[in-house]
Amino acid sequence: MILDGKCPTGPIQDSWDKHRFDMKLVNPANKRKYKILVVGTGLAGGAAAASLGELGYNVEAFCYQDSARRAHSIAAQGGINAAKNYPNDGDSIYRLFYDTIKGGDFRAREADVWRLAQVSNNIIDQCVAQGVPFARDYAGYLDTRSFGGAQVSRTFYARGQTGQQLLLGAYQALMRQIKVGTVKLHARREMLDLVVVDGVAKGITVRNLVSGEIESHWGDAVILATGGYMNVFYLSTNAMGCSVTATWKAAKKGAFFANPCYTQIHPTCIPQTGDHQSKLTLMSESLRNDGRCWVPKKKEDCEKKAADIPEDDRDYYLERKYPSFGNLAPRDIASRAAKEQCDDERGVGPGKRGVYLDFQSSIDRVGENTIAERYGNLFQMYEKITDENAYKQPMRIYPAPHYAMGGLWIDYNCMSNLPGLFVLGEANFSVHGANRLGASALMQGLADGYFVIPNTIAHYLVGVAPGAVKADHPEFKKSVDEVQGQVDTLLSINGTKTVSEFHRELGKIMWENVGMARSEESLNFALKKIPELREEFWQNVKVTGSKAEVNSQIENAGRVADFLEFSALLTKDALTREESCGGHFRVEHQTADGEAMRDDENFTYVAAWEFKGNDKEPELHKEPLKFDNIKLAVRSYK
Repeated sequence: MILDGKCPTGPIQDSWDKHRFDMKLVNPANKRKYKILVVGTGLAGGAAAASLGELGYNVEAFCYQDSARRAHSIAAQGGINAAKNYPNDGDSIYRLFYDTIKGGDFRAREADVWRLAQVSNNIIDQCVAQGVPFARDYAGYLDTRSFGGAQVSRTFYARGQTGQQLLLGAYQALMRQIKVGTVKLHARREMLDLVVVDGVAKGITVRNLVSGEIESHWGDAVILATGGYMNVFYLSTNAMGCSVTATWKAAKKGAFFANPCYTQIHPTCIPQTGDHQSKLTLMSESLRNDGRCWVPKKKEDCEKKAADIPEDDRDYYLERKYPSFGNLAPRDIASRAAKEQCDDERGVGPGKRGVYLDFQSSIDRVGENTIAERYGNLFQMYEKITDENAYKQPMRIYPAPHYAMGGLWIDYNCMSNLPGLFVLGEANFSVHGANRLGASALMQGLADGYFVIPNTIAHYLVGVAPGAVKADHPEFKKSVDEVQGQVDTLLSINGTKTVSEFHRELGKIMWENVGMARSEESLNFALKKIPELREEFWQNVKVTGSKAEVNSQIENAGRVADFLEFSALLTKDALTREESCGGHFRVEHQTADGEAMRDDENFTYVAAWEFKGNDKEPELHKEPLKFDNIKLAVRSYK
């Protein structure tokens, strides 16, 4: 099947405005007749629920945390992009559009990325009006800083806690609508199935994580804003509760999963210290504004203290390899460069899987107090974890799984191939291509939630009879029985290995074979081992406790069961894409100096996979990508 993204035609500068005018509207009185389910209350979900509630729709929002403000968006640190051009350094909507397309290695839709760049400026105005405490310069104007993949300063920030502050803004807007009564919040509920009636999404099945009860909820439309799937690698920068479950359940009900192999490895994380860890800690990419990445030039110097290594014996490898962008090279390039140094046995710290991020030059230039004003909480966090003072000695960092560019396939209206199912934020595939530029995740989440879905969902609802399908439909009971059946099965196995042991084993398979560097051999090996591990899981997992109570073992077991299925699709997609692009690096496809080599003739498309069963080959559908406004070119940051 050749997929149609339903992108508007004509001049791209007018595309979003024209599209909004051409779409049908729901009048204010009729909005009250429709019920919309929003799963996830992070930036995308929280903004969507608040905006739709403000418009007058009946909204029910769901989160597995005890509070909407605990969504993982709170962990984002560095900033949010917008083309305001306040520093007058040459930025524009077109430049943000260009940088994002190039940063994604020409594997994203032009129309979606243009819209993202266009509404970015509205996001900043919205958040300032909400009281988000963005950093300001001495005169009181909003301050910006640089991020990887851009040569302008377009990233607005709130020290190293930008995600937290933006989420609190969306959370306050959401809670206002809850108080008014347009939004009903269901906390401590985890979506475990999508209910599809006659090919249309009409509801969800959730588990009450406090009582264990399986519940049905109907809606005239369903919005998934459930984040990414990077915990498929076990160790990642994501919260431990982040999973693929909601999107994977939708995929098993017919929603296409697009570009699952596009995963991002973040270059700036605290290195792993041992097998005892359950997650990794992100250090914001913004630190590379003032920190310089280096390793010793000589292997024998790796055991020395950083201060004892003379300047001439240090290899500032990003500045050497990418002089135009230096330490602000994009994440995929910076991550591979760090791995390259460590593979050359010039890594530092325990296990030699680390590189230095050194702030001494910046401290000498602007003073320690200025660095503390910009990043103080990040330095405090680093010291709490490592017991090292990064003002006095360099930080040690190493790449770690961080963000998923792949996700459910959607058209320009953010609707999946299943009518009535909309997907926002990291849960969809639409704007980042094969690599996300730093500070663009927060931008996408808020763009989708505040400015895109309130316009596009109305166009769909106009053709829907409100309340035509409710929870008494037979498909809802069928879904409840299936979900309850899986819970009962997990409890009945009573094997000898814990859920965490299986997750750790899966993560090792994925990281070693489907991580930063992939090959035909490693991918085929993973495709052999994953089904074996999945079969063992269903025969030998041990889930303790009962189903009629708070039981995190049941929650984790269900999530790992989904990862064991989804991981095979991710690996299959990586094997099928015989090119290197962005975060997808196939060792067979690289230039003489180790850079990614695309194959535009054969792979300039979105790969959208249709689930056919765990023991059956998924079916590949393609959406061709056209570049009418930016010329396809070799991606270079040198």
